[in-house]
Amino acid sequence: MIHFPLLVANRAARLPPPETPGAIDPAVGQDNIDDTICRPGYAHAARPAYSITGPLKRHMMDAQHPGEAMAAYELDHLIPISIGGAPLDARDLWLQPRGGQANAGDKNVLAYVLWRLVCTHQVPLRTAQHEISHDWTRAYQLYATPENIAKYHFRHDEQAPD
Repeated sequence: MIHFPLLVANRAARLPPPETPGAIDPAVGQDNIDDTICRPGYAHAARPAYSITGPLKRHMMDAQHPGEAMAAYELDHLIPISIGGAPLDARDLWLQPRGGQANAGDKNVLAYVLWRLVCTHQVPLRTAQHEISHDWTRAYQLYATPENIAKYHFRHDEQAPD
């Protein structure tokens, strides 16, 4: 399945709140991407355990979306771990809707494409981090082109290496 660019009428409604500007892992830089984020299994190993993120998500859901199903939102890293986002920094975590236009699945597509572009040295790490943290829907239109998605064989129903 090939995804086409997002057409978001109200981008602000699909962006994280202002208190979530994104945060980067200071241990990851352009000079060491081949030994960190581009190494197979890096994001999985760096991801906090569910025993930590589960209660955090519940707390955030109770505060921001009381009474709504937890499954309706993904606890998302604005700057994905796969491109050097801080694994457990509150400035990088937000509740992203799983449904509707410009949803968590769409951002996962972008995360995967950016990871591939960074790890093949086509996009600098800091550029990818900046673009996704400032307006991920705009970054999607720039980087998650049908050509890039097809080139990297990403399927929307698979998990991205966030």
